[in-house]
Amino acid sequence: MAIVKVIEVIAGSEKSFDDATEIALAEAAKSVQNIKSIYIQEMKARVENNKIVSYGVNAKISFEVDTLKK
Repeated sequence: MAIVKVIEVIAGSEKSFDDATEIALAEAAKSVQNIKSIYIQEMKARVENNKIVSYGVNAKISFEVDTLKK
């Protein structure tokens, strides 16, 4: 039976929500292996002078934990 852990990651981008999501995944992948899914829990945008200047996501990343078989 596989064990799955979930971590929460916050990431931002000046381009788009999609780019912020890709950044969240790329940063998590630097220290986590076996990533199986990413769930965007929340999206936020910062606005200045009636224009969006940055995008942010709060993501939950699920990954399978390696377990030793006995």
